[in-house]
Amino acid sequence: MIRAGVLVAAIAAVVASAAPVAPAGASGASGFDTGAGRPAQPAMARAAVTVVGSGTPGSCTSRAVVRAVAAGGRISFDCGPQPVTIAMKKTAKVVNTAASVVLDGGGLVTLSGQGQRRILYMNTCDRAQVWTTSHCNDQAEPKLVVRRMRLVAGNATGETTDGGGGGAIFVRGGRLRILDSTFADNRCDRTGPDLGGGAVRVLDQYADRAVVVRRSTFTGGRCSNGSALSSIGVSWRISDSTFTDNRALGRGANPSRNGTPGGGSGGAVYLDGNAIHLDIEDSTFTGNHAREGGGAIFFVSNDRTGTLTIDGSRLTDNPSEGFETLPGIFFLGASRTITDSVVS
Repeated sequence: MIRAGVLVAAIAAVVASAAPVAPAGASGASGFDTGAGRPAQPAMARAAVTVVGSGTPGSCTSRAVVRAVAAGGRISFDCGPQPVTIAMKKTAKVVNTAASVVLDGGGLVTLSGQGQRRILYMNTCDRAQVWTTSHCNDQAEPKLVVRRMRLVAGNATGETTDGGGGGAIFVRGGRLRILDSTFADNRCDRTGPDLGGGAVRVLDQYADRAVVVRRSTFTGGRCSNGSALSSIGVSWRISDSTFTDNRALGRGANPSRNGTPGGGSGGAVYLDGNAIHLDIEDSTFTGNHAREGGGAIFFVSNDRTGTLTIDGSRLTDNPSEGFETLPGIFFLGASRTITDSVVS
């Protein structure tokens, strides 16, 4: 068990975890400010304001959500005073000419993939989404914000674009924030050495900025790796959030071999890349499980420059059947820092 105090250590273990890191483009501003000094881009669409629904649950439909996300801008919901679940009949896809998409459910709206489909998709390198540039992995927009929403029963099983994963949300490029939201019972493929993200899969972010997750809950995720969150070459800032009962189902870790299809690491969180950083603050990980490494967290920095920081958090009862460097954690990188936390 690790309690209050500071622990900084370098791990010298060797793990076969070769994963492609998306190429970086020009970098500029931080946060959600528009970058400067990058190649000229087409004019972005003016931000729209869309209200889904007209005051009744029946007026809030999958079709309306899909159209609103494609239009971009700020999206709110008027489905009546009680909580409502919208059964998604189609994946809502962000169009890359949008400056931003802000989904705000007001704490009353659930989007359900019905166990049949991914719920939300943004990919700045997907030509089908209108706009592709020579630096698509590193463009500042669209900015996707998911706020006060519930995303449940998303399923990306069988999705193959960019390696699949992301039962609730798949993101490549642009910028992503998740605020005050709940993800429950989301799925992706059960095996694969680097496949992951039962709830959320991210492959790149503008200027290597971190994905932000605040005051959110991830529970019941199932995937080969990282059954809540998974990424390649991406950093994360997680605060005031809870991860419970997420299970990495793959077997054989990375690479796959005859008889073992690969995966099974990072019950809740799976990060692979080079100069990546995972910062966790005031959060709880409990009851997560990995068949291979890292019952709660799997973190590999292939060039040993990445860092893990945990502050004011509890990581308990996160078994790893295969390997770990701390209870519930497998870390390979430059340094890990744990303060005012319980890891057991």
